[in-house]
Amino acid sequence: MKTDHFLLSENDWVPNNPRLPVIVHSGLSAEDESLADMFEATFAENGWQGIWRNGIFDYHHYHTTAHEVLGIARGQARVVLGGPGGRELQVQAGDCLVLPAGTGHCRISASDDFLVIGAYPAGQDPDLRRSEAGENGMRILKTLPVPETDPLGGATLRDLWGDGG
Repeated sequence: MKTDHFLLSENDWVPNNPRLPVIVHSGLSAEDESLADMFEATFAENGWQGIWRNGIFDYHHYHTTAHEVLGIARGQARVVLGGPGGRELQVQAGDCLVLPAGTGHCRISASDDFLVIGAYPAGQDPDLRRSEAGENGMRILKTLPVPETDPLGGATLRDLWGDGG
């Protein structure tokens, strides 16, 4: 597994996260089960909740009330992180994105079999923002706690996010 991380600056109406980097894992594999089942089981074992199967919306959006993990279980896609004109990524089966609250994300294109497994840290439920967060939204985003556990069970999240301060 290879891991990369990067910070995104505020971009027009998309706040991104001023202190926590996006984490991108690539090259994950499942031994005796599908990647979808592996992502679901791993996220659940590590206390991430609200697990869902779908894709990534084809419009720019972000969440102020929850961090999010996106495990690419099948197919491939081009996504933009950070809002309109942001950072484009090609993602494929075996990739996993950990998005801090405020991170804009949007699917540009995807293969017909594209499948994402998503989840949120325990105690966090996502809102869906398609415009400015406003003062209250920014206050929530800036004070949202760092999850107790890494969705993949390692130490990467804590190593890169610390306690969020």
